[in-house]
Amino acid sequence: MRYFDFHTHAFTDDLANRAVEGLSLTSGIQPATDGTVSGLRRKLEKNGIDRALLLPVATKPSQQETINNWAASVMGGGLYCCGTVHPAAENALEELERICSLGLCGVKFHSEYQDFCPDEERMFPIYEKIAELGLIAVFHGGWDPYSEGEIKATPKSFAAVAKTFPKLKIVAAHLGGMKLWDDIEKYTAGKFENLWFDVSVISRYIDDDQLLRILKKQGAERVLFGSDCPWDEPANEIAMIERMPLTNEEKELIFYKNAEKLLGI
Repeated sequence: MRYFDFHTHAFTDDLANRAVEGLSLTSGIQPATDGTVSGLRRKLEKNGIDRALLLPVATKPSQQETINNWAASVMGGGLYCCGTVHPAAENALEELERICSLGLCGVKFHSEYQDFCPDEERMFPIYEKIAELGLIAVFHGGWDPYSEGEIKATPKSFAAVAKTFPKLKIVAAHLGGMKLWDDIEKYTAGKFENLWFDVSVISRYIDDDQLLRILKKQGAERVLFGSDCPWDEPANEIAMIERMPLTNEEKELIFYKNAEKLLGI
C-alpha cells in the first residue's frame, strides 16, 4: 500500500526545538520527531510514506510572507506544502495571490491560534479568493490540546462555509472536528461534495464503531489519511484505517488516491 500523509508539521531548524518543546509541555504529548523537516522526512520514510503535505500556520499577520517563503523552499522530494494567511492581515488577499505564484497547494487555518470562527463573514473574501485561485482550504477542526477556551472550528461552522461556498475545496482536519463526533454525524458527514475530512491524530480519541459509521456516511472518496506528525505517530492512523472493515479500494482512496486527486498530481 502507498501512503500520502495529508497532515504533517515541521518548523525551521532554528525554531523547531523551541516550538516542539513548548507545545509538548502544554499538551503533554511526546512528539514523534524533532520538529525539523529532515526529522519529518525520516519519520515518513520509517513508516513507508512516500509523500506528505506540510501545514504551516501564521499566528501573527507579520509571519505570513516569511512562512510562505520557507514553505516554498522546502517543497520537493515527495513533500508538498500549503501556505498560510492570517485573518487579521490587511494584505491577506494579496498574499493568497503570492501563495499561488509560489506553487503552494493551499492555505492552512487554525481557528484557536488565529482567533476566528470559520463561518465569520470577515473570512468570506478570503474564501472567495481561495476558490478563485483553485487552492484548497485546510482547517483545524474541533478540540485542540494546545489551546484553551471555546471550540471555534465546529462541524456546524464547516457546514455553513461549505454551503455558502460550494466551489471552495475544504479539508476539515481531525475527521471534521476532534471530539465532536456526534456533531459531525449531524451536520457534515456525507452532506457536502466540497468537504473532505482527514483522520489525523484521532486514533486515541474515537472508538471504532463511531469512526466506521462516520467513514461510511462521509464516503471513502472524501476522506484523507493524515497523522498530524509530530503530534502522533503515523503508524497509529495507518493501523486505525487498516483495521476498519473497508474494501481495498476504499483504503486506497483514503491512503493516497484522494490526496492525488485533490491536489491534481
